[in-house]
Amino acid sequence: MHYILAFSLLLLQQTVAQLSGSVGPLTSVSSKKATKTCNVLDYGAKADKETDLGPPLTDAFTACASGGLVYVPSGDYLLNTWVTLSGGTAWALQIDGIIYRGGTNGGNMIYIEHASDFELFSSTSSGALQGLGYEFHVDGNISGPRILRLYKVTDFSVHDLILVDSPSFHFSMDTCENGEVYNMAIRGANEGGLDGIDVWSDNIWIHDIEVTNKDECVTVKSPAHNILIEDIYCNWSGGCAIGSLGADTDISDIIYRYIYTWSSNQMMMIKSNGGSGTLENAVFQDFIGHGNAYSLDFDSYWSSESTQTGDGVTYKNITFTNWHGTEANGAKRGPIRVICPDEVPCTDITISDWAMWTESGDSQTYTCRSAYGSGFCLRDDSGGTSSYTTTSTATAAPSGYSAATMAADLADSFGTTASIPIPAIPTSFFPGHTPISKLAGSS
Repeated sequence: MHYILAFSLLLLQQTVAQLSGSVGPLTSVSSKKATKTCNVLDYGAKADKETDLGPPLTDAFTACASGGLVYVPSGDYLLNTWVTLSGGTAWALQIDGIIYRGGTNGGNMIYIEHASDFELFSSTSSGALQGLGYEFHVDGNISGPRILRLYKVTDFSVHDLILVDSPSFHFSMDTCENGEVYNMAIRGANEGGLDGIDVWSDNIWIHDIEVTNKDECVTVKSPAHNILIEDIYCNWSGGCAIGSLGADTDISDIIYRYIYTWSSNQMMMIKSNGGSGTLENAVFQDFIGHGNAYSLDFDSYWSSESTQTGDGVTYKNITFTNWHGTEANGAKRGPIRVICPDEVPCTDITISDWAMWTESGDSQTYTCRSAYGSGFCLRDDSGGTSSYTTTSTATAAPSGYSAATMAADLADSFGTTASIPIPAIPTSFFPGHTPISKLAGSS
């Protein structure tokens, strides 16, 4: 009992320490609604899937930008004209309908910038933006629009929203602060370049998210500080990542925990090729994986990135702990691959409480290069650091590798040639866990 209490206190301390302050809107939706409600139907919108929602949504925002609720009621809407909503304060955007992409321009279908005290949500947990990206992807084109982008937004939340089949990235947070993102389903095509969530911001809490796509699930990019990411379901995805990193990398105080990854490219990838700057103080704990190509793929010579200026990113004080499950083929792609820059070896790397085993064959490999710390093939730095490469092979399964699966694990991807159905937001994003916040639609 004392151990359980101590462990709970430790997790609480990690969460408090991870975020640098409070996150989320400063005022409630009910307060904003009471100030003013701007229903898009009153500004010319029609739920007929024919009338362009862009101008009415822009006009409704203009009327409520200084405080109020912009409301898109249930129904089907067409978005031909991309929307930039700039400069609002103490406002919310409630999308209870389904918005279908009609236009073909690049950019962002919905772009929110320079906002503060902001909330984007669906009160029914069934509001959705359908990008119909297959119309691009069938020809191998991923240069269409992103669905959603936030830029320099502070004290905000995005939740209970569904993003489907973006022609390009689904959701990006660029230079934002003090945000909470939760209770979302993101479902994309089986094609690279269709990231789920990308974040380069400060003091952001991302939790209870499902992502299906062929590229990154939930990814931190530079610069980023004080990011807490937990209860993430990468369901037939590219998997979570940090990077790719280049010159002047500036990332610190990152926690990923309770990450479940099924049939994806990797459970976690940290990727760079040359570059400079620092990634430090990061924890990756409580990961479960099944059927993934890579498990931990820490690659400072990532061949898909052109070599960046510099001797390499400095990686230090990074912990991987409590990883369990299986990988697709451990002899071909072992569950531990830590490849650090020869000119600036990684230091203070820890791998502990790690039990994973191969689903194919009877052996798996652990590979380390210029990586110092404790666990598996990492070297102790008591004698200094220098470049090295070592690979070891295990021929017996470790004890305790068995791990739970999720009932909603997909049997296949959604390909690239047909429309992707709009899913329901899951009621669990990690085995045995319920969402930290109840779905709005269940209230």
